[in-house]
Amino acid sequence: MINIGETNRCPWCKNDTLYTQYHDNEWGKPVSNDRVLFEFLILESAQAGLSWITILRKRENYRHLFADFDPVKVAAFTQTEVEAIMLNAGIIRNRLKINAAISNAKLFLTLQAEFGSFYNYLYLFMPQNKRIVNTFASMKEVPARTEISDIIAKDLKKRGFKFFGSVICYAFMQAVGMVNDHILGCDFR
Repeated sequence: MINIGETNRCPWCKNDTLYTQYHDNEWGKPVSNDRVLFEFLILESAQAGLSWITILRKRENYRHLFADFDPVKVAAFTQTEVEAIMLNAGIIRNRLKINAAISNAKLFLTLQAEFGSFYNYLYLFMPQNKRIVNTFASMKEVPARTEISDIIAKDLKKRGFKFFGSVICYAFMQAVGMVNDHILGCDFR
């Protein structure tokens, strides 16, 4: 537990201001807005193999280059737009991840049409269609993946999603509040 002043936080914040703001204002808070869910789908997929702080530091560049995370606009990106994105050092310039973001946007829209929203699709996998609030005493207890993240990742892979395995899926679930993994004693639990 990191105690900054009088505030108790999960230890992964590492006293980094950007991490602290993310932890305090976003991480673990329930998200039902599909555009925000799409944002985290892109960002978590970009994180594959990297640290989350790296992605957070580049988040505004992603927002700008990926049309404010509008899945309709991203799904329509052309190869010319991919080439322009590849020239921007403000993001992770991985062609496979950029192309996956475009492909995943198309699949995201398909799921919205099929289930009414991406949120509706995701919560079909949750017990009683509700978020999970864990009661971990330390970060050592927090898993990297779970049976539910395995199932969601497998279903998304079957549908064609890329860069969204079970570990990335669980990080996504934490980010958008499908699970609350703030440890006991954290003021933001």
